Amino acid sequence: MHYRVIHKTEYDYCESVGLSYNEARLLPRFTANQSCQAASLTIDPPPTDYSEREDFFGNRVAFFSIREPHQRFIVTATSEVQIASQFGQLDFSQGTDWENVRLSLRQQRDPQTLDALQYVLDSPFVAANAELATYAQPSFPHGRPLLEAVHDLMGRIHGDFTYDPHFTTLATPLAAVLEHRRGVCQDFAHLAIGCLRSQGLAARYVSGYIETLPPPGKEKLVGSDASHAWFSVFIPELGWMDFDPTNNQIPVDQHIIVGWGRDYGDVTPLKGVIFGGGEHELAVSVDVRNLGD
Repeated sequence: MHYRVIHKTEYDYCESVGLSYNEARLLPRFTANQSCQAASLTIDPPPTDYSEREDFFGNRVAFFSIREPHQRFIVTATSEVQIASQFGQLDFSQGTDWENVRLSLRQQRDPQTLDALQYVLDSPFVAANAELATYAQPSFPHGRPLLEAVHDLMGRIHGDFTYDPHFTTLATPLAAVLEHRRGVCQDFAHLAIGCLRSQGLAARYVSGYIETLPPPGKEKLVGSDASHAWFSVFIPELGWMDFDPTNNQIPVDQHIIVGWGRDYGDVTPLKGVIFGGGEHELAVSVDVRNLGD
């Protein structure tokens, strides 16, 4: 599928900002099944300095500074992406059981497995603990194939938790999400990652977008017209495979990947430091248009 994405972020400040340094992760990355055909950032006021690089995880990062006084700051990311299905029909009851996958992560030393090991460890937003292990346990009985176990965990999170954009902020701990069974896509991705890491498995956070227009006769997907988040698990025989607990689906060609990392902190769309500004208002709009095959 072919998509055009326009992601606009606007800050309005009550006082003048004299200087700002910014870092943006808004340009889609290239993957085995995703090709970014065009991508650009429009910045107002125009930046004094601008550069791009890849971060540790291979995500595209733009650095820029604005050194003229301003009370409004607008960043618009425009991109076109082509996505193909990565996997064919999968039999969740087949494949390596989750305990042997955990064992292989501890024993194998090939480059792909060594890279995956960093996603077994705790990260700033996600720390494995007994509560997460307890919640995950019903999905991980002895000998169950990893694919089947993760698919079951995704379905349980979708069924047990309520999508509530008013309940959490970035500062809300994962323990509160687990206790109250409420949150948004970022929370559900973090929850799944914590559950998987509590079992000794490698899981990473994926940031991007989801197609906004539903097929005829289908319900609109939660997360439309906004940044979206899901998780990916390392499966030795397949590589990394994505799961979307917010919508209880395995991404095929509706999910556009911007970046991935250990948790949200590694793929924050826009962050920086400003001098001045005082109180501010933030407005974000996202438009994802399906341009066909």
